[in-house]
Amino acid sequence: MTPFKQNTDIRFIIGPSCLGMVMVALGPEGLAAIMLDADERALQRAAVASFPTARAGSADDAALARCLEVVTACVEAPWAMPDLPLALQGTPFQQEVWQALRGIPCGHTITYGELAARIGRPGAVRAVAGACAANRLAVVVPCHRVIRHDGNLSGYRWGVARKQVLLARERAWRLGEK
Repeated sequence: MTPFKQNTDIRFIIGPSCLGMVMVALGPEGLAAIMLDADERALQRAAVASFPTARAGSADDAALARCLEVVTACVEAPWAMPDLPLALQGTPFQQEVWQALRGIPCGHTITYGELAARIGRPGAVRAVAGACAANRLAVVVPCHRVIRHDGNLSGYRWGVARKQVLLARERAWRLGEK
């Protein structure tokens, strides 16, 4: 995927969700980032750190406001993945991992080792963990569904507590479906 032209076309908006504040960054190719934090200023800093020339949008920007609405609904109900174009920017290996993450069914988890094996690289467990950590699209690229080999939760870019909430909500949904 080609990088955005010096990130000049990135706009972002921040709003509340059940997991704290959510920042949505939108570029010409689609969603460039979905980030979570309790602090709105931290998300603004993260947006600028990721996309140095990004500009803050507002609720008056209909496309950006709609993306925030759809993403917030997805954060509230992670089993209802949005049908929005994603602008995944990373190395070919990262993109391969992120694509595999999108194949993990809602309410299920796999280990980093299982994910590495799934992409045909069983020895790349640490690299898979690094790709998960580099994911900028919280929830829609569900790196929260990857756990340690012993079944415990491990680091999550947006906090282990959020990971735990997402997984519990997804499991409850899955069990309610059966």
